[in-house]
Amino acid sequence: MHLRTIRPAAALLVTLLTLALTAVPARAGGPTLVVRWNQALLSAVRGGTLGPPMVSRALAIAHTCAYDAWAAYDAVAVGTRLGGTLRRPPAERTEANKAEAISYAVHLAATDLYPGQRATFDALMAELGHDPAAPDSQAAQTGLAACQAVLDHRHADGSNQLGGYADTTGYAPVNAPVVVAEPLTTLAQPGRWAPLTYRNAAGALVTPPFLVPHWGQVASFSGSARALADAVPAPAPYGSAGWQAQAAEIVATTAALDDRSKSIADYWSDGPASETPPGHWCLFAQQVSARDRHGLDQDVKLFFALANAGMDAGIAAWEVKRDHDSGRPITAIRDQYRGQRIPTWGGRTVDGALWVPYQPATFPTPPFGEYVSGHSTFSAAAAEVLRRFTGSDVFGGQAVVAAGSSKVEPGVTPARDVTLRWRTYSEAAEQAGLSRRYGGIHFRAGDQEGRALGRAVGDAAWKRAAAYWTGRG
Repeated sequence: MHLRTIRPAAALLVTLLTLALTAVPARAGGPTLVVRWNQALLSAVRGGTLGPPMVSRALAIAHTCAYDAWAAYDAVAVGTRLGGTLRRPPAERTEANKAEAISYAVHLAATDLYPGQRATFDALMAELGHDPAAPDSQAAQTGLAACQAVLDHRHADGSNQLGGYADTTGYAPVNAPVVVAEPLTTLAQPGRWAPLTYRNAAGALVTPPFLVPHWGQVASFSGSARALADAVPAPAPYGSAGWQAQAAEIVATTAALDDRSKSIADYWSDGPASETPPGHWCLFAQQVSARDRHGLDQDVKLFFALANAGMDAGIAAWEVKRDHDSGRPITAIRDQYRGQRIPTWGGRTVDGALWVPYQPATFPTPPFGEYVSGHSTFSAAAAEVLRRFTGSDVFGGQAVVAAGSSKVEPGVTPARDVTLRWRTYSEAAEQAGLSRRYGGIHFRAGDQEGRALGRAVGDAAWKRAAAYWTGRG
């Protein structure tokens, strides 16, 4: 059984996440090298400012570099950029050489993606017995060559990493910013996305722009992310019966929240200073690695497939978000119910023009279009890869949300510990999607269509990854 516990922290303003394994015998030697690098990467993610799509790409790049370095020491596998040209002779295919090549490759990728966290990556290299300033061995050179080819490709992949991920498409919202603390009076186009103005955790008044509206143009790992996104049906149009019904459903859902549903919203929130949704599923993969006693070869493949499915999920979800530029519940409900008293969470009633979702006031809604849900897409894609890799949907995971740990109602909610359990990866992915409806930031269709998109993305990424490691390229 796998346990993830949420505990209250200083002033109950910060939620700490700790991982433990129970009822699973410890693996001799501890986590694999791949897991250790994944842990270091997630630490950088928590300390950084990149949003979910950029994080998913960063994880994919690092684990692709690990895979391509590993492939040079396998008799069959081919690399994603250089094919089999780096393959080392049988005499060099030792565990030590393989591990050294992987570490030099991931270190190069990690410092490229998170240069401000270099000290952390250097410290891990030193702990592993490597000097990144002196890559003198053949294994080190092999790892660096494998990763540099990946970086060269990704620096020109449409993400604009070297330009700070700035938008390259000239996107501009059709609506003026909505001030969260003030009642909504009017929107130019209520069915479209509107920026929000609010005070962040530092107390600064901010109006975040649409996060990376160009992301649908990023090169897909499987080659099919954009086509899968373009096949997603359109959301309910503004003013239609479906549009009105979806807003009414969120009002009713958030008004009926109890400790369990609030805990689900909190646990899966993955907002600022967290691993973000792609990283959350890496934590699950770490648990699977320990549960199934993986060796290095297995984890290289697992995290390679998982991380690239996450990247493609981000590309596909953001393509849909940009295509439809759809309004979030916070603006849709304010527009539909302004001037009316409506029920909301906490047993209160409010003027619809001031309705807020069940989210921290310092991050009331993520800054990008509603349709489709990124959480749903990332989670379904990851669950598909974990199911395919392990050969079973059985997970056996659980999380304990500690009393008073809510980021929305700190010290109050939940009244006592709440345990969330998932028999399967699919159940975990379904709950991740549902959590965004409980949290009041996605409609039902955004969740469900995101799940369907994620499953298709995960399937395509899995097949592409398996083709590489079986030598079919």
